[in-house]
Amino acid sequence: MATSLSWPSVRTLCSIFCCPPLPSKIAAKLAFVPPPATYTLRPIDGEANPSPDKVGTSKDGEDEEEKKTMMKLELFEDAEWQFSEKELAMIEATTCVTSRGETIACIYVHTQQKSNYTMLFSHGNAVDIGQMSSFLLYLSVHLKCNILTYDYSGYGVSTGRPSEVNLYSDIDAAWLCLTTLYAVPPERIILYGQSIGTVPTIDLASRQRVAGVVLHSPLLSGMRMAFPETKQTWFFDAFPSIDKVEAIVSVVLVIHGTEDEVINVSHGQTIYARCPRTVEPLWVQGAGHNDIERYDEYLERLTKFMERDVPTS
Repeated sequence: MATSLSWPSVRTLCSIFCCPPLPSKIAAKLAFVPPPATYTLRPIDGEANPSPDKVGTSKDGEDEEEKKTMMKLELFEDAEWQFSEKELAMIEATTCVTSRGETIACIYVHTQQKSNYTMLFSHGNAVDIGQMSSFLLYLSVHLKCNILTYDYSGYGVSTGRPSEVNLYSDIDAAWLCLTTLYAVPPERIILYGQSIGTVPTIDLASRQRVAGVVLHSPLLSGMRMAFPETKQTWFFDAFPSIDKVEAIVSVVLVIHGTEDEVINVSHGQTIYARCPRTVEPLWVQGAGHNDIERYDEYLERLTKFMERDVPTS
């Protein structure tokens, strides 16, 4: 579901990794391509994009009072919704505030009344949660789990600008929303990251014990993508996921296409080798970066992961 990243020329890369190199600027130039918003959020009274009641963490690190402001997800044509209005009603929407003061949009796909697990889904680069809504409804029904996803700062109707540091505060706010607003305990949460979404997913998984983690087309770091021969993490590198995976204590499923033209399959293979508790990976033969979900083995492997690989409490 993620669209391809567009890599600049060597000359452009030289200008990006200038002196002094700034990780936030590297991240912004190489990774983030937020599309025009494909949705809006409206409260029950119909006012678009209001100042939300806050579920999140304040700037000084103190947890804010939990308040529930449910909103209506209204999709634009570009969202390409594949189902009916009845199915759309299965999706709840809300907002939460990050530790950096940004307001991010969240949707909760609620298809299972007694689901064993809820997935916290971090999407790919050039999509927003409006475009992801049809796929996530499909995934929720077939995996028999509820799913919460969120838009990164600067994506959709989320405020702020995309940056590496915001990625981490964004997922922390979504995590707090899921564990407080929806009262889902960590042992019932599956973290799922796709492409750039594996960056915040790995960061959170290195700090929280959860039921399981899915890494879909993960990347090692920004430098290792731009310069595949890179063997160490430089101080100015962006997205250094490879340095965090060894701290993940939960079971990890790695999924990667063998013909991925954006993030080479070697990234997934190295992540798989470094994670302490991996299960049988899925190397999708012939799949690229954007079409893994079209292969039958994708859903089959996820189902097996949810039903057999994730430890039962």
